[in-house]
Amino acid sequence: MKTVAEILRNKPNAYVYSVDIDDSLLVGLQVMAEKGVGALVVLSGGRLAGIVSERDYVRKVALAERSMLSAKVSEIMTREVISVGPRDTLQSCLELMTERRLRHLPVLAEGELIGLLSIGDLVKETIAEQADLIRQLEQYIRGEIP
Repeated sequence: MKTVAEILRNKPNAYVYSVDIDDSLLVGLQVMAEKGVGALVVLSGGRLAGIVSERDYVRKVALAERSMLSAKVSEIMTREVISVGPRDTLQSCLELMTERRLRHLPVLAEGELIGLLSIGDLVKETIAEQADLIRQLEQYIRGEIP
């Protein structure tokens, strides 16, 4: 089973997009749109302070029919962020995301942000692992044990 560290190493774009806790919501939405991502890590003094997502915006602003684009990201971000470490497994991350209905998991090593995993990242890895297993089983059945 792959670890988070291995997944991050194989991730084509391992850059973590972020905003500062004092940035406006409009800045956050612009960064998400420009980078084509659904969530941003929110930093305060370079440390993880929260996460803000399109879901946060829709649920806390758009559906409430409020105009808060000049408000700060900190007003709608999720403060109680669930994170994982580099030694956690793909399986444990999938279980955590499913149980908690999460789409993004920040990765922390000794309190420092080192990456961000999306549910898409984990699904891609799962598919790749299954394809490899199928290939190995087919080789075994044909007697082509490597």
